[in-house]
Amino acid sequence: MKAQALLPAEGIRIFADNRESPSLINRYLEELGAEVVRKNLEVGDFIASERVGIERKRISDFLQSITDQRIFKQLSNLRESFECPVLMIEGNPELLFLERRIHGNSIRGVLAHIAIDSRIPIIWTQNSRESAAQIFWIARREQIQKSNSISIRASKKARTHAQRQEFLVAGLPHVNTVLSRRLLKKFRTVRKVFTAKPDKLKRVPGLGEEKAKRIWELINKEYKGKKK
Repeated sequence: MKAQALLPAEGIRIFADNRESPSLINRYLEELGAEVVRKNLEVGDFIASERVGIERKRISDFLQSITDQRIFKQLSNLRESFECPVLMIEGNPELLFLERRIHGNSIRGVLAHIAIDSRIPIIWTQNSRESAAQIFWIARREQIQKSNSISIRASKKARTHAQRQEFLVAGLPHVNTVLSRRLLKKFRTVRKVFTAKPDKLKRVPGLGEEKAKRIWELINKEYKGKKK
């Protein structure tokens, strides 16, 4: 039986990472009435609005990401890229302490770090259908009730002068619309953003030293494209 949207979903758009294509979530989202746009997302698995990015993990993947320490980098990037990051863990919570040989206190410590230190809320879902429903309602709340737009660079035509400036700056590596606005508010012009040194860039909340270095290198590295 197909899932039915309880309220009109007209205009709801959700970006899904291409790695999620084999899962049933995208199909369930479309059954609910959302437009699913598949993209190669650098951060997160789903984007519900410019504010909300969602990292979704099945319990087995979550435990593996603790073992290889991947979870900390992923959630750090999520926290830096979105105002409202969300971690979604899918599966039976009772299996969390049974699937792998990880001490229960280690798992509890990671959960505490995520919720308290990283300040990232954790949403638990039982299966793909429930995950899709939760993602759908987050997107609906953001895009319809809160009137928060959703966009990835090149997916929305810039209209105003300010939007064109944001569009240009959002072309930098690891810079989304939120960070683009922060950069422009700090440096005031696109030129000053592009000429800023790494030590100045890293002071912008959400960038940090590594991202600031990558931005500076991209702007200042000599172009070596293919010759015609």
